[in-house]
Amino acid sequence: MAAPEWQHVVTRLVAERGDALTRYAYFVSGSRDDASDLVQDALVKTFGRLRNGFSVASAEAYVRRVILNTYLDSGRRTSHWRRIAHLNAVPELAEPKDGETDARIDLHHQLQKLTPRERACLVLRYYEDLKVDDIADELEISAGAVKRYLSDGLAKLAISVKGA
Repeated sequence: MAAPEWQHVVTRLVAERGDALTRYAYFVSGSRDDASDLVQDALVKTFGRLRNGFSVASAEAYVRRVILNTYLDSGRRTSHWRRIAHLNAVPELAEPKDGETDARIDLHHQLQKLTPRERACLVLRYYEDLKVDDIADELEISAGAVKRYLSDGLAKLAISVKGA
């Protein structure tokens, strides 16, 4: 018996675009572990119910949307924990330091200081290269709110760079 069409789409999506989805989730969440979990959750939410008619491209767009929404939902639920971020464990082993690694770690550290909405807006604007109106549609908020989140996020990043 042949596998349903949606299973072929999932298989191709993971094989062809899995790394890109994980990178996207990493930029949105800021954590490699969370990125893998977000991709897995998004695939389960997308294909957990039989969904036929997806092409690989449309499935990828849908999964990206689910990744973003899942991250934002978890950010709402855990936002009160941000106030006690100083309790987070820091790994004892330091990764090797070179210029590129330092820049990546610095950007990662700076993005962690942003709220989930600010981070989502910045990732959609500068990683996904979406316009303000497209971000507003994606997040289902007003264009003015997107501009505010972009402005606030960029201001926080600028203050962090000046203070360094």
